[in-house]
Amino acid sequence: MGEEIKHPTIVDGWFHERGPLWPGEAMSLKVNQVLHHEQSKYQDVLIFESSNHGTVLVLDSAIQCTERDEFSYQEMITHLPMMSHPDPKDVLVIGGGDGGVLREVVKHPGINSATLVDIDEAVIRVSKKYLPGMSIGFQHPKVKVHVGDGFAYLKERHDRGEQEKFDIIITDSSDPNGPAEALFRKEYFELMSGALREGGIIATQGENQWLHLDLIKTLKQDCHQIFPVVEYAFTTIPTYPSGQIGFMMCCKNPKANLKEPLRHWEPEEEEKLCRYYNREVHRAAFVLPTFAKKALRHV
Repeated sequence: MGEEIKHPTIVDGWFHERGPLWPGEAMSLKVNQVLHHEQSKYQDVLIFESSNHGTVLVLDSAIQCTERDEFSYQEMITHLPMMSHPDPKDVLVIGGGDGGVLREVVKHPGINSATLVDIDEAVIRVSKKYLPGMSIGFQHPKVKVHVGDGFAYLKERHDRGEQEKFDIIITDSSDPNGPAEALFRKEYFELMSGALREGGIIATQGENQWLHLDLIKTLKQDCHQIFPVVEYAFTTIPTYPSGQIGFMMCCKNPKANLKEPLRHWEPEEEEKLCRYYNREVHRAAFVLPTFAKKALRHV
């Protein structure tokens, strides 16, 4: 038996998430055992086994995913843009080192390539070991992995005049502090636009309407200066602050209606492939409560 791993977020057998982006709130999960802890080059990486949410990945003391509810986030951030595109062939994933978005992308047999760029090799490495149900996406033959900064990756492509473009770009980032801060800047969205084919779509982690409405408004304003179509959607996920997380979706096609899926699986196939996403949920994801609808109406 090795020495018990201790972590400052775990007290009396409970993990406590307290973050500056959700002041006055906390999320607690009972811990069975800590499986892994390291300080990577970029962030604090913690993996623990919880009593009823399975294995949990925590970065800089904030929950990134739990085995119990990760599918609601992974499926929605992936299939909302994928099903809104008539024929996506080449997909870029920025972040997403746990492999969950890749797992969902490769469910679409028509793709030619799925490229993942994540800044932290530690996240990829520990996810492959401790989150096999998510990291299975790395095993697909159409997947390519690049360890590096997503902003820098797109900037270097732009500076080289790279001709290869993507149909879909998905940014599965952590919150806008630490290594993911650059992924919320206007310049990043300009770089994504430049890396898209005509009619291309982006989906990016868009924070929570209960906690970050001002941030969402600013993000939407910036996106509207770059893309003709910008929409905010959200999903429910119990272990994220306030039980929701949003997505900013943008399209280069001014006639696009992101709220209505252009493609769909047959019902039996849909139930086999997805535990959360379906055509009805796709449409419903864009239906905002009145306070958020009012705040974002003219943005």
